[in-house]
Formats: sequence, structure tokens, C-alpha cells
Amino acid sequence: MTFKLVLASNNQGKLAELQALLAPLGIELVRQADLGVPEADEPFRTFVENALAKARHASQHTGLPALADDAGLCVDAFGGLPGVDTAFYATRFGFEKGDDNNVRALLEQMADVANRRAALISTLVAVRSPQDPEPLIAVGRVAGEITRKPVGSNGFGFDPVMFIPRFGQTFAQLPVAVKNANSHRGLAARQMLELMRERWAT
Repeated sequence: MTFKLVLASNNQGKLAELQALLAPLGIELVRQADLGVPEADEPFRTFVENALAKARHASQHTGLPALADDAGLCVDAFGGLPGVDTAFYATRFGFEKGDDNNVRALLEQMADVANRRAALISTLVAVRSPQDPEPLIAVGRVAGEITRKPVGSNGFGFDPVMFIPRFGQTFAQLPVAVKNANSHRGLAARQMLELMRERWAT
């Protein structure tokens, strides 16, 4: 038996990645834009609160169970920031919004910073309805260090400056399949799959 789950995101890449993972459970993932759902507000300061708000919003508009994610970079030297503001990080320093400018702004801000530790976080939240009292919450976290210049051409976002000690490379240097299997989103998605299998699959 298959059932529809609305993805509270309009990102085609994210849709394809999560759809492949959830297919074994008979879940058909549908982008919220394809169902006429507007973007949700994300007023909160934590990933989990924003993801929950997005999932509830999508479920409210469609009457379907919903899945949402919120992700970002947390830099130790900056007290965990940019965190939920990661997508707009560059705009704080006069750059236009975008991955390349985010990387440029980060490297400029960290030019004289010795502590390079940082983590990429992905928080996935799923609800059966807007009133679901027990949302499923999965968190993927990958710790590493910010390099002093971009290295590698795979991936996107902060992948070229996120050095992963256990691989001895940045995320952008790893083969895409290896990166996806070990990324913050990959870890969260596998966790979510297990939670859905345990709690929702009947």
C-alpha cells in the first residue's frame, strides 16, 4: 500500500534524494509547490522548531502527512552561528544570497580564527497531521573543520570548505555517493526511515 507524503520544500534535488530513500516504505513524496502550498514562515532560532513549523504548515494546507527539513552550519567559534540563518549568511556582510558568497563571507570572517571546528546539521521532522502530538524527529550531524580555502568541486553549499577528518578530505572532494551516504542529510534521512518504519508502517 502506498501513501502520499508532502515534502515541505520545493528543492528538486532534495525531493529525488528523499524519494529514493522512502520508496521501500511505499511512500510517494510530493513537493508542496505541486499542491499549491506557499512557503512557510521560519521565525524560530532552532532547526527543530523551524522544521516542525514547515511540516505542520504543509500538512495544514494539504490534509496529508508532511515531511520537512531545516539544515545549516554551526561554527564553534561563532557560538553555533550561522545556524538557522545559514542560507542568508552572506547577506549579513553585503554579499548577495548564494552558496559561493556564503563560502566567501565565512572564510573572510574566519581569516584570523584559530578554532576551525564546525558541524553541518540536518533536522527532519514528519507529522501525520497538523495536530500530531508525536512528530518524528531525526537529526544528522557531521563534525569537521573549516578549511582556509575551498577544495574540491563536488557538492554544494559549504561542502568545499568542510574538511571531514575521518575521510581526510572536504565533502566536495568525496565521490557524490560517498558524500550522500555520510552527509548530515543522509544520516537524518536514514534515521527518519527507521522511525517511519517503526511508528507509521502498518
